[in-house]
Amino acid sequence: MKSFKESRSRSTNEKTQSVAEDLTQKIAQAYNGKSNAEMLRTILAEAEKSKRAGTLSNEEIENFYQSFAPMLDGGQRKKLRAVVEKLKAID
Repeated sequence: MKSFKESRSRSTNEKTQSVAEDLTQKIAQAYNGKSNAEMLRTILAEAEKSKRAGTLSNEEIENFYQSFAPMLDGGQRKKLRAVVEKLKAID
């Protein structure tokens, strides 16, 4: 039987992963047919709004990056990493 701590840690991790997956899906849908600049604006706007509202953590931002980065080429991935770091710095 799992301890309470293990169960809680797992459910928190699952929630974090779910938020990252939801954000990834929203961004992927918004990106359809848009330029890289439009994609980055969409990512920034959605994530910044959530970060300022306290509904998006740095861990969730990193999970989003890990989920979304494989869909990008090297240059796009580098730009996304810069965006992620900028978002993590928002209080």
